[in-house]
Amino acid sequence: MPPVDIIIDLTIRYGFQVAGALAILAVGALLARWVGNVVHGWLQQQDMEPPVRILIVRVVRAVVFAFAALAALDKFGVQIAPLIAGIGIAGLGVGIALQGVLSNVIAGLTIIFTKPYRVGEYVEIIGVYGEVISIDVFATVLRHTDQSRVVVPNRKIVGEVLHNYGNMRQMSLSVGVAYTTNLTEALNLARAIVAKHPRVLKNPAPVVGISLLADSAITLSVQPWVNVTDYVPAQAELYQALVEQFRANRIEMPFPQQEVRLLTTS
Repeated sequence: MPPVDIIIDLTIRYGFQVAGALAILAVGALLARWVGNVVHGWLQQQDMEPPVRILIVRVVRAVVFAFAALAALDKFGVQIAPLIAGIGIAGLGVGIALQGVLSNVIAGLTIIFTKPYRVGEYVEIIGVYGEVISIDVFATVLRHTDQSRVVVPNRKIVGEVLHNYGNMRQMSLSVGVAYTTNLTEALNLARAIVAKHPRVLKNPAPVVGISLLADSAITLSVQPWVNVTDYVPAQAELYQALVEQFRANRIEMPFPQQEVRLLTTS
């Protein structure tokens, strides 16, 4: 049979099937895009991180298009049931091989929907701590105050005790004054220093008081609240201000001393 006749025969035999399959794929692509846009519009109204929103939309589009692809294969006479069974068996094998990855994904989705923490908050978990800078389905990335990053797999987070400081942290500053110091004056001065500092939050109110009667000094505790990003600079600035103002007001800040007596026996 001449090649032209073969092409004509194949076109007559399978032309409508190919056209139907292409039409199904085209409709499936349009439907996947439309469903994805609907889901994206709904997710924008939810309190959700943008990367997670985009990921969910892509998964929804992929699932819709996958159903369209299966319908297109059916037009060619491909048995869908055995194909789905084969995909399921292959998926089971891949799932076992990628058990750690899948557990991270499941844990990531749990974190996304339960929201135990959010981007910008300061958390401490399983011995690591830092500001949350990203949350995805595989891992959570924390940033230390030294700008280093810690990548924590999500499966290590779900089920553990989580300490969430939120968007602010309470500082714990200590300064020692002599036992002869006018404590009322020293405490009022410390409160004034904290109150006028631009990085210190007004609410909650700072806590200033006596925390310890040490051997050579009375320890004043200064505990203001600051934003997570201001923690390190605020600590340095407040310590400097306390030292300078205490010196200017002649408030003695003694260093540890020991008195040694020598006893002689005759």
